[in-house]
Amino acid sequence: MVSRPARRQNKANRKASKNTGAVRIISGMFKGKKLPVMDIDGLRPTTDRVKETLFNWIMFDVAGANVLDCFAGSGALAFEALSRGANQLTMLELSNSAANQLKQNLASLNVTNDVQCQIITTDSQKYLANPATQQYDLIFIDPPFRKNLLTPCCELLSHNNWLAANAFIYVEHEKELTSFTPPENWQLLKSQSAGQSCYHLYQYQPQ
Repeated sequence: MVSRPARRQNKANRKASKNTGAVRIISGMFKGKKLPVMDIDGLRPTTDRVKETLFNWIMFDVAGANVLDCFAGSGALAFEALSRGANQLTMLELSNSAANQLKQNLASLNVTNDVQCQIITTDSQKYLANPATQQYDLIFIDPPFRKNLLTPCCELLSHNNWLAANAFIYVEHEKELTSFTPPENWQLLKSQSAGQSCYHLYQYQPQ
């Protein structure tokens, strides 16, 4: 017979197991590394299939890049870029819990001092509404679905000078979203869909 405290502990363990998952780094210096991810409402890690497609598109443009992840979430895209030689990494994340997990995962990678990484707990739109503190070569925009965050984020990136000349911008959104129109000076390079997501690669061309 199992005692009541033991039953409560087993139930707690089962509940805890549902609250964590993992993302896998698929290539680069941290290839095969699995990083824990918290089960948080709206957090939707990019799948390995989509991630592999994206990084095939930009395989020659990640090393040495300054990278901005506007809705970092699990860090699946940002940490993949880091593994593949990104020079500088900025991750914006609204959730305190998710941001703390990102910081723990970053610490577990033992990144050298030559690479600058920062995780900022903030509302992305409020952060990007400020004049740019630097410009980025590679930008990931994968906001929570059905929150009307995509278009304002893209407009702020362009209007406030966050984009380096010829920067690459990755955009992922829910398949049913048909109203999204990127800024005029973003050239569409690649576009695909998988499951419930559509994803695109643009390049910023200053006018």
